[in-house]
Amino acid sequence: MLAKLNSYGLTGIEGCLINVEVDISSGLQRVDTVGLPDNAVKESKERVRSAICNSGYAYPEMRVVVNLAPADIKKEGTVYDLPIALGILCARGIFPIHAADDYIIIGELALDGRVRPVTGVLPMVINAYERGFRNFMLPYENAEEASYFGDMNIYPVKNLNEACGHFRGTRLIETFPQLKWKDIKVRHTHDFSEIKGQQQAKRAAEIAVAGNHNLLLIGSPGSGKTMLARSIPSILPDLTMEESLEITRIHSIAGELRGKSGIITEHPFRAPHHSASIPALVGGGPRALPGEISLAHYGVLFLDEFPLFPTAVLEALRQPLEDGIVTITRASAKTTYPAEFMLVAAMNPCPCGNFGSKTKECRCTPMQIERYRNRISTPLLDRLDLHIEMIEVDYEDLISKEKAESSEAIRARVCAARKLQLERYKDDGILYNAQLTSQLMRKYCTMTADAEALLKTAYERFKLSARGYSRVIKVARTIADLAGSETIQKQHILEAVQYRGVDEKYWGTR
Repeated sequence: MLAKLNSYGLTGIEGCLINVEVDISSGLQRVDTVGLPDNAVKESKERVRSAICNSGYAYPEMRVVVNLAPADIKKEGTVYDLPIALGILCARGIFPIHAADDYIIIGELALDGRVRPVTGVLPMVINAYERGFRNFMLPYENAEEASYFGDMNIYPVKNLNEACGHFRGTRLIETFPQLKWKDIKVRHTHDFSEIKGQQQAKRAAEIAVAGNHNLLLIGSPGSGKTMLARSIPSILPDLTMEESLEITRIHSIAGELRGKSGIITEHPFRAPHHSASIPALVGGGPRALPGEISLAHYGVLFLDEFPLFPTAVLEALRQPLEDGIVTITRASAKTTYPAEFMLVAAMNPCPCGNFGSKTKECRCTPMQIERYRNRISTPLLDRLDLHIEMIEVDYEDLISKEKAESSEAIRARVCAARKLQLERYKDDGILYNAQLTSQLMRKYCTMTADAEALLKTAYERFKLSARGYSRVIKVARTIADLAGSETIQKQHILEAVQYRGVDEKYWGTR
């Protein structure tokens, strides 16, 4: 007897419909799984057999053929365990042949019949919803993740007996309540009011967040680089539901939601160690999974000890920083992930960290210093919009009882500037000033004559590249937005240029 059910798989960040066909026929007891399965899918026959027997059903002592169609798409993971088991029970007549026709069934089985959660549920559900499916049988732990999207029926299932009873009509599963999106007040561990001194660095961080620009922090150990970077999420605007769903899709595919409930409600902050490899940072592996830059989508990617990252890893950042996406190509998979993140990089001025210190003597030779700084190439440096030198904090600032400006106050200005950008670019397909193309810059970055003259002088004085020139204009556009100015003024260009001023001190005119 033949049974057909619907399940779902993943191709990159998108879901794909998989038809699970189970045929039971006379012959020697044997199970064949076809349709380009990987090892995890092939092993499902043992999990399914034990789950069926331990749930109180007799496993057929006949030939069983499981076909996962379409056959030209590689099937990976354990998401097909539950539909395969239900297909076998349906083919044996345990429940009606058409009872599950309009359901999408996803889940991994334990040997005792329990249904375990799987990764990547949200992109599967979104794609299935767009295809017209409205009924979903999912592992209980994945139900909340999917319940924020659309008007659908989510049936959370805990074990094989529950699923079978639902389709037999003897034990109907109640639908999981659809959850409504609401703004959740996130409590941040770090706040800008706790940072002593460093007014210029805090101002640069505000500008960077307002326009989603990349930020480079240079300073000796203990100057506050890491604390400033970890405080940046506290001035980011609240996530919208669309942003939250997109972030959750990526984290769901990467398996980052295990042990968590619902969807992600705050901007990601990713801080990989400097020993990270290219696949870890950019993405890759046999399944072409997303890396840290995609997991930081709509959030912050913090790279501490920037020059200590392998050169190949740093250079791999260049294309995602420019395009906002990353395409991963492997022999068996090719996928494109979004990577619209804000890069915050921190580094010491030299290997020992004391170059330029007011209290400590640098022990490095000129050659060591040059080799250390040159690990950051000029093309990569060009893609970092604001370069800030953080000096050591004075004792008076450290013991001061005066309360510094809070993250909440800074965040209010950031939100106002972001709101201006959203309104300005609503018909252009971008969100921030950092995403401006050359054509849009000509349209929206109008300058006064004094500002243009100053920019020309800065271009020649600092020997800016064409990319560096455009980055200065984008930063100036953000500074003007924070000031509420429609036109870029001379003072806006002046402030934007000063954030490139440390380049000559540390890298000369290379």
